[in-house]
Amino acid sequence: MGSKHIVLAGGGHVHLGALVHADQFVRQGHRLTLVTPGPFHYYSGMGPGMLGGTYEPRDLWFNVEKTAKDRGAEVVFGRVTAVEAQNRSLVLASGQRLEYDIASLNLGSEIPGSEKFSPDSGIFPVKPIDNLLAARHALDRALKLKSGSPRVVVVGGGPAGAELCGNILKRILDQGGKPQVILAAGGQLLQGYPDKARRLVLKSLTSRGAEIIQGPLARDIAPGRVGLEDGRSLEADLIFLAWGTRAPRLLAESGLPVSEDGSLLVNRHLQSVGHPELFGGGDCVTLSDRRLDKVGVYAVRENPVLWQNLLAKAEGRPLISFDPGGAYLLIFNLGDGRGILRRKDLVLSGRALFRFKDWLDRRFVRRFQVSGEAVDS
Repeated sequence: MGSKHIVLAGGGHVHLGALVHADQFVRQGHRLTLVTPGPFHYYSGMGPGMLGGTYEPRDLWFNVEKTAKDRGAEVVFGRVTAVEAQNRSLVLASGQRLEYDIASLNLGSEIPGSEKFSPDSGIFPVKPIDNLLAARHALDRALKLKSGSPRVVVVGGGPAGAELCGNILKRILDQGGKPQVILAAGGQLLQGYPDKARRLVLKSLTSRGAEIIQGPLARDIAPGRVGLEDGRSLEADLIFLAWGTRAPRLLAESGLPVSEDGSLLVNRHLQSVGHPELFGGGDCVTLSDRRLDKVGVYAVRENPVLWQNLLAKAEGRPLISFDPGGAYLLIFNLGDGRGILRRKDLVLSGRALFRFKDWLDRRFVRRFQVSGEAVDS
């Protein structure tokens, strides 16, 4: 089939397998290039725990730059802003164009409206996950400046908002502070989840001093203030945005076949339904014949399928199909040493469940920390 240029856009969970096996692409005479905003990628499943202090950055980061280069791949630092599928090229924010024979998109998701804010303003979108490291430093500074009692507002009542709120409480209490933390749930906390899960989360958060506001939506947000649609104004030293996600707008703007939520439509080979040389995985894609929840477990399951299909496509071999598997489980880390497990209608809570989540997360991270990350500081 000849030498192919394969470009990986993003160094997230789905592309870690391709990076660890980059030498297999190179040995077959292919050129592999990673496009990434920075040298590290953070594992999202441990992000709230990093904010709360359970984990240090080295516990959950992957040195994607070193992993790629050590195995013969190239690295380009940049952010993809457009896909020119007809020309087989990616456009970067710098204006650079990268031509490809095969490309794969692992662009994650965005917090709607987050482009208007920056961490410098004291407003922290939950994505990208490295925002939470900057947020931890900002929270620590605020603890000193506000005599241990900074005002914090978390906007969003889903799992991300609940985990952020719980781990902010942990960070404040661990440093002897007095929490002034509000979770503006924007409707019902954990809407669509079993009542037992909602009760357990409410108890964990309120027993440590959080105020939960359910019902009114956030109407406007500015540095230092969250305005609710019922007229209330919540003053805040730090604001966290966790009000849901969307696919990167560049997918639809590039004219690619997308689902109703703007995600790249892919078939069971994780291959674009409109462009067979374009693949993708994680939050930025939707299967054309089945809708899956936007949870990290599917990115982990897609990982081995995607890298094998990229190599198979380059070699002209048959592709394998992605099997989403059965029901998945979620375990919330609320920063209180306990885990809350949800699997369909089953809800359980306990310290053993947090230890189980911690074991699962650390096991995943160890598989792809192949470049000395655990000893880097």
